[in-house]
Amino acid sequence: MLSAAIVDDEASHILMLMRLVTVELFLVVILSFLAGCHQGNNDTAQAKLSASDSPTIDSCAVALAPHAGEGRLDQEIARLQQKAQTTTDPTHELEKLGWVFVSKARLSNDSGYYKLAEQCALCLEVKHPESPEALLLRGHVLHSLHRFKEAETLARTLVARRETSFDYGLLGDALMEQGRLTEAAGAYQKMVDLRPDLQSYSRAAHLRWLKGDLSGALELIRMAARASSPRDADAAAWVYTRLALYEFQAGEREKAFGATDAALALKSDYAPALLARGRILMVEGKSDAAIEALERAAKLNPLPEYQWAFAEALEVAGRADEARLVEAQLMQRGAAADPRTFALYLATRGERAETALKLAEQELKEREDVFTLDALAWSLAASGKAKEASSYMKRALAEETEDARLFYHAGMIAAKIGQVKEARHWFNKAASIRQMLLPSEREQLARQRAAL
Repeated sequence: MLSAAIVDDEASHILMLMRLVTVELFLVVILSFLAGCHQGNNDTAQAKLSASDSPTIDSCAVALAPHAGEGRLDQEIARLQQKAQTTTDPTHELEKLGWVFVSKARLSNDSGYYKLAEQCALCLEVKHPESPEALLLRGHVLHSLHRFKEAETLARTLVARRETSFDYGLLGDALMEQGRLTEAAGAYQKMVDLRPDLQSYSRAAHLRWLKGDLSGALELIRMAARASSPRDADAAAWVYTRLALYEFQAGEREKAFGATDAALALKSDYAPALLARGRILMVEGKSDAAIEALERAAKLNPLPEYQWAFAEALEVAGRADEARLVEAQLMQRGAAADPRTFALYLATRGERAETALKLAEQELKEREDVFTLDALAWSLAASGKAKEASSYMKRALAEETEDARLFYHAGMIAAKIGQVKEARHWFNKAASIRQMLLPSEREQLARQRAAL
């Protein structure tokens, strides 16, 4: 392995690169640099490394290339990298480093860190071919990068080999994103049987919610919250945020607000909790407080979902010029950041319908879950293809997921093809949980119901 003996001129060059490029670009540049040094060519500059590449030198060198930063995770990355380079057997350090890179990716919204985590897994496989620890880490990276079919393959390999709770969790996650909920339920049940804890309860809760069982989801997510610990603040904050959303849908605003309090007490800048809090405040008509929460959320996590909600809050408060600025950022980065939500946004706004449709169609190649089917149906409707949209909408509704936006879209599509009774049914269902919609969606829903 090269990492323990990188020569001085290589190390200084790497440090210079790190100052000049982002993590994702850094990965591409450093692969090119190392390939030129050790293979005599530059043909890896555009490559995404996979298991079949087995880049024995490059993967270890990239994973352990010096990392800078002042944050807690940055310091932990640097510590593990240093220890991995000085210890006789760095297996444990490489595995832990990979998971810290995963955490860094989630918190920074920089997918380059997922690729660095993948390099840790590949480096582990060099030392221990077909290591289960490496397979699990790489499987989670593939899932995070929306390569769900590949993640499923690795998960099935793990399940066949050792059958741990985490293996079944990865398998259930990959199956769920592909819309195979019955199979996912079996995997999650195995996970709960093997290890009833926060991870298994929260997954089972989400599956219950997807199947339209809100009370069951609430019961399980409360069990997950009781099993949480401040020692894993990220996981605990995520669980309390899910609890807040379920309580909000159940009409328990005070309990929902309390759950966001709990999440933010664990992590004061936890963007999903701030988003949930801002949406609750919008429904309560507390515009200033909503804007404050949503602005923080959008700065921490500038994804379309966050920017969309922030722009809506500004619009409601009469700050239209500021809303346009946020929407301009959304339009600029949305397709790359989150194609599915961006497609929904464009279709809702009635803008760039062809772009929305292309994005939704591309997403469906990777996953066929309820919300991707809905995004495609909604984009088709915006493109004037209401009959085709109706077909996909029926597939989206087949799991009986109780989701206000899903019902609103179903009503609109039914109305477009003249199914008035059907449209009224879905509009009424959407109205029963309209607090889950954004202000502009609630306004449009009210207008359509009145028209019918």
